[in-house]
Amino acid sequence: MSHSVDLAENTVLPPIGGMLGVIVRLQNQLNRVVLVLSMFALLVASCVLTSSVVLRYFLKIPTDWQDEMSVFLLLGAVFMCAAYVQSQRGHIGIEAIAGFFSPALNHLRLLFCDIASFAFCAFFTWKSWSMLREAFVDGQTTSSSWAPPLWIPYGLMSTGMTLLTLQILLQILVSLKGKTK
Repeated sequence: MSHSVDLAENTVLPPIGGMLGVIVRLQNQLNRVVLVLSMFALLVASCVLTSSVVLRYFLKIPTDWQDEMSVFLLLGAVFMCAAYVQSQRGHIGIEAIAGFFSPALNHLRLLFCDIASFAFCAFFTWKSWSMLREAFVDGQTTSSSWAPPLWIPYGLMSTGMTLLTLQILLQILVSLKGKTK
C-alpha cells in the first residue's frame, strides 16, 4: 500500500467498457481536477494562516477573516477530495481480516461495505443539500464580523458528498457487473 499521490494512477477499478466505463473515466478525470484544486486550496490556507500569524503577533494588526477563510478552504479540500480518496480505496479499511476470507467472500465483504457506505453517504448528501438550500434561501452568514455566507461551505460539502456518493455507486455497479460475467 502506498500513501503517496500519483496523479497518473488510475483507480482501483478494472478497465470497464460501455456507458459505465465512460462514466467511470469521466469521474476519474473530475476526481483528478478536484484533487489539484484541493491541493491549491491547502496551499492557500497555509499562506492565509501564516499571514494571520505574522499580522497578529508581529505587526499587531487584527485579522477577522483569516480563520474563517482557512476553515472554508480546508473544509472544501477535505470534502471535495473524498471521491478521489475513495477511488483509490484510500479510506480507512479493515484489511487485516481480508487475508482470512476467500476471494469470493472478500468480494462480498467489500460489496457490503460499499453498499453500507453508499447508504450513509447518500443520506449525508441529501442533508447537505438541504442545509445548503436553507442557508441560501434564509441568507445565513457566520457570526463573525466578516460574516461570509454559509452557502459557501455548505456548497463545498454538498458537492463533495455528491461526488463521493457517485464514486461509491460506480464502484458498486462495477463490482456487480464483474460478478455477472
